[in-house]
Amino acid sequence: MEAKQEIKRSTVVFEDHEHFEPTEDKGRKYFKRIIINGIISLFLILVIVYTLPKAVLTIKSLFEYATIVALVIFLFILLIRYFSILLLAYLYINEYTYSSPAGGYFPFVSILVPVYNEDKVIADSVKSLLELNYPNYEIIIINDGSTDKTKQVAENLVGYKKGMISDVKVSLINKPNGGKAKALNTGVKYSKAEIVLCMDGDSQLSPDCVKLAVRHFANMEIGAVAGNVKVLNRGKLFTDLQALEYIEGLNMARSAQSFVRLVNIIPGPIGLFRKKAIEEAGYYSSDTFAEDADLTLKILANGWKIYYEPNSVSFTEAPVKLQQLLKQRYRWTRGIIQSIKKHRKLMVNPSINFGDTFILWTMFYEALIWPAMNIGANLFFIIAAFAFGFSSLIFFWWAGLALLDLVTALYCVAAEREEFRLVGYSIIYRMFFILIIDICKLMSTIEELLGIKMTWGKLERVGVAQT
Repeated sequence: MEAKQEIKRSTVVFEDHEHFEPTEDKGRKYFKRIIINGIISLFLILVIVYTLPKAVLTIKSLFEYATIVALVIFLFILLIRYFSILLLAYLYINEYTYSSPAGGYFPFVSILVPVYNEDKVIADSVKSLLELNYPNYEIIIINDGSTDKTKQVAENLVGYKKGMISDVKVSLINKPNGGKAKALNTGVKYSKAEIVLCMDGDSQLSPDCVKLAVRHFANMEIGAVAGNVKVLNRGKLFTDLQALEYIEGLNMARSAQSFVRLVNIIPGPIGLFRKKAIEEAGYYSSDTFAEDADLTLKILANGWKIYYEPNSVSFTEAPVKLQQLLKQRYRWTRGIIQSIKKHRKLMVNPSINFGDTFILWTMFYEALIWPAMNIGANLFFIIAAFAFGFSSLIFFWWAGLALLDLVTALYCVAAEREEFRLVGYSIIYRMFFILIIDICKLMSTIEELLGIKMTWGKLERVGVAQT
């Protein structure tokens, strides 16, 4: 693809306007914790003192009854959680199927591609962007101080390139390394478009993704549209399990949230924003390791609605090795917890924004409570089974959960017209893959609460061509 006309080289300086919330006085915070914990402890002591004399159970009977009660409670919560998400996801798919979003709406779109040491994949990403079925867009590459050959590769991509419908302007901004949040902020401020699409440097977008997502912005209440992320590099155990996780664990939940227009996280590989919504939210912030979740919460807090477009697809390279996967989920979990802590005032005051309060509590449950429940339940039932002769029930316990995941996988694969072979992984999905992820989440949570320092991790790219 030859350049049609040259783009002049220029220097642009952007001021950093990130807003950081003032920190609460530590002494006052610890005093409040002592008072609250003291009241809770006193209440529990009174309950024990009142009920203990009336207890007539033996230790063995106590454990047996506790096992049964715990099993019933856990399964009840599990079923409520699953079927609530399934029901809302079904209602959304039904609404999506029969609705007719506005057509003929083609606002100018800036596609922002922040890159840091992505020399192996940036050319393929830009190539996929030039094949978009959309008439009115530009590509802005933001090189965030890469130390490899990213700058040289990106410079060869600059110019007016031939797109599917019209020529597309490809620009490059080189800046000192400051993180993804600042790189995206630089791109947003440089852009003159009404709509900006933020993606990862290794992502490859489907041809119709912009056209299908942009049409929802005809509704002036929509501040952002989340796309559908799919795993590109399949064929290995952990990448196939992640492919199933993305469609069952992430996209199904996003469909349910979209029914009430309260998507809680706009994914990094593809998210479209009304530029005004980003500006009102104070841009991306770099004070958490989940800038996507933080910005989403700020946009929702300002009263904007967020929609999910299932046919706006971005293919991303997933971690291949277990160590890489755990590093990724470690950062995700700590970033989400940091975002929850940052917006904790909304958790206890629904009058500010009820939608944000609801989303924050669901994020709190999914990030902190559910992983601990899942790990604790598995350990508890295994120990109880062997200690009290229930070992034959372990198989039925596993089979029941596997059947639930099998049904869910069948629904999600059918809804997204995905590879049917992924359904087979549902047999080991919960007891193997999700258990590993939940253990990682629990350890991440403990380290975040202890305040252990962490740094950004970089997933090594191998460069996978889309087939």
